[in-house]
Amino acid sequence: MVKCTYCGNDAELVTGERIYPHRPDLYALNFWLCAPCDAYVGCHKKGANIPRIGKSDGTLPLGSLANAELRMWRQAAHSVLDPIWQSKQMGRRDVYRKLAKHLGIRYRKCHISLFSIDRCRKAIEFLKKEFPASH
Repeated sequence: MVKCTYCGNDAELVTGERIYPHRPDLYALNFWLCAPCDAYVGCHKKGANIPRIGKSDGTLPLGSLANAELRMWRQAAHSVLDPIWQSKQMGRRDVYRKLAKHLGIRYRKCHISLFSIDRCRKAIEFLKKEFPASH
């Protein structure tokens, strides 16, 4: 069970049809949802091999629940980070390692899906300064 970080209630396991009714391609995926807070997070696909955990049953959250404001900040962070590795300027893992070092967190904890708004802001600021040509 996943607890809502905003209200403390249990989140509900739902399908993508509830979260993204306009995206039939996501209907089969699972999400944890706290409807009163409009906070949700996707799940690792069923059968995905998760380090230190094993095979996913399709209900393991990809990160932490995020409300609309946090989702906006996480999307903004991805819009800065992803072009760096997608352009092959630096490998994805290397970008995350560099970011983790700058943020003072362990590499394994350096995933945008776990970031707070403040951490997203710091990541965006650092990545724009460190990789100015990517933007």
